[in-house]
Amino acid sequence: MEKFDVKKAYKELYAPSRRDFSLVTVPRFSYFAVDGHGDPNTATEYSEALEALYAVSYATKFASKKELDRDYVVGPLEGLWRADDPEAFVTCDKASWDWTMMISQPEWITSAELTASITAVGAKKNLAALDKVRFLELEEGLSVQILHIGSYDDEAPTLDRLHHTFIPANNLSFNGDHHEIYLSDARRTQPEKLKTVLRQPVSRP
Repeated sequence: MEKFDVKKAYKELYAPSRRDFSLVTVPRFSYFAVDGHGDPNTATEYSEALEALYAVSYATKFASKKELDRDYVVGPLEGLWRADDPEAFVTCDKASWDWTMMISQPEWITSAELTASITAVGAKKNLAALDKVRFLELEEGLSVQILHIGSYDDEAPTLDRLHHTFIPANNLSFNGDHHEIYLSDARRTQPEKLKTVLRQPVSRP
């Protein structure tokens, strides 16, 4: 049985250069997602969202292998971040952030599988955010991205360069939420070695 891995199937989207910004076209992906607000380092809502996301994602993976004979690697954690003022990301005003944490799903996984997994997980565990997990389809289209290596708190200079240099110089406009893909497990990786894809959907006039 061949195991699907989104990072390998879409290498250009999950392994960008760390030196230069690159323009990519992101197709439609399906995700399991949870919405929330506040500083991810301190908000209970955030840790509860991740717990529910991983529980449902792994339940779906095991069900897919057993019932559909289709196996896959659970995708990395991803996040959509938004604020009334985009400068909140440059200044690290985390308390003002709204977020959608999510994990991509193979194309054969649908909302029906999500519903079944929520029921299965709920029968075994009492997770605060379980009923908040939703099925999300997202097509970001034209986007700018780069690989950041280091602490999440050190992203600001790169985002500043993206917002104030690359996007204006290339006559681009913001066209969607700031998107991060977490390639490293923050619990097991030293901050200076964390790998994160930084992506910003854009549009041309």
